[in-house]
Amino acid sequence: MLVQKYIDMLGAKSVIRDLAGKAAERGREIGYENVFDYSLGNPSVPVPDQINETMIRLIGTLDSRSLHGYSPNPGLPEARDAVAASLEGRFGIPYKRDHIFMTSAAASALAHAFRLVAEPGDEILTFAPFFPEYGPYVNLTGAVLKVVPADTATFQINFDEFENNLNEKTMAVLINTPNNPSGIVYSEDTVKKLADILRDAQKKYSHAIYIISDEPYREIVFDGKEAPCISKYYDNTIMCYSYSKSLSLPGERIGYMAVNPAAEGADIMVSMAVQISRGIGHNCPSSIMQRAVAENIDLTADLSVYETNMNLLYDKLTGLGFTVVRPGGTFYIFPKALEEDSVAFAQKALKYDLVVVPGDSFGAPGFFRMAYCIDTEKVERSLPVLERFVREEYGV
Repeated sequence: MLVQKYIDMLGAKSVIRDLAGKAAERGREIGYENVFDYSLGNPSVPVPDQINETMIRLIGTLDSRSLHGYSPNPGLPEARDAVAASLEGRFGIPYKRDHIFMTSAAASALAHAFRLVAEPGDEILTFAPFFPEYGPYVNLTGAVLKVVPADTATFQINFDEFENNLNEKTMAVLINTPNNPSGIVYSEDTVKKLADILRDAQKKYSHAIYIISDEPYREIVFDGKEAPCISKYYDNTIMCYSYSKSLSLPGERIGYMAVNPAAEGADIMVSMAVQISRGIGHNCPSSIMQRAVAENIDLTADLSVYETNMNLLYDKLTGLGFTVVRPGGTFYIFPKALEEDSVAFAQKALKYDLVVVPGDSFGAPGFFRMAYCIDTEKVERSLPVLERFVREEYGV
């Protein structure tokens, strides 16, 4: 007998993937260069030459087993050492190999982190707007994802609602900064206040409450700023990272989970993650990719195009009268739609071959997301189309 909960999920497929499929289908009709597809967060900048050069050298010098064999369950020692040394050097936190667990990108890191700290019936809080896949990621563990409503004026944390949702069942708080879909970077004041509230809650409920920090966009920040490192402000932090965005390697599925050395249980969490892998099948990420990122640990792709694209869209959107909180990073912008029904807004945009994602699935109805990880030339060509759409559909 087939499992009913997965059958039920067939009727709730990813809106983002559905729209990306429609964009591809339309592209086959009129040429994809004529479809202004802002649906999918698929990095557009090239992989750095150093990554390809490293992989070619590795293939030419290492034996097949070193390149393509299983790594140890926690990851290759040299990869874990490189990650730990990088984090310690960047953030001044004494990470060591035993705090690092190599993963198949951030999704795998999150899958392990949830199971480390929450059992069926426990609650994990997150903040709208949020990545829609957080729902199945958490709920299919047996834990329960609770969503704190958005502060739509700033997209920083809505602290009043957060404190209303905190309770003795709260085992973790899942945050994503820089944020998908809003592009907002949590300020240092926001992070400090979150940490203070959680320290008080831990005393009140007499158990650890962890921050699970989903950080795949950590390197994509604008205006010369840096995103605050959550682990510097709160001991019970589990960092989940992916090289998908920083190195434009989404298809290679490589990342890590890093446990703050000061966290409760830090000495056994990586060993626990090995046992979790036995049950969920997320283990032994690609050996060659572990070696490649270890040798280029602080390298990034040329991410500057995302800031260029953001400024083009922000200026056009605000000039057309949209309410937009200016992104501080990522490659997403999250304006308020010109009508309350953002699904209807997105459907109208499709008539102009503009593909945007309604905000309902992100927990923020009335908004829409544009993923501007596309060529700047295409962004520029989309601007008059956006203007025509707004003028013809909304009289603006």
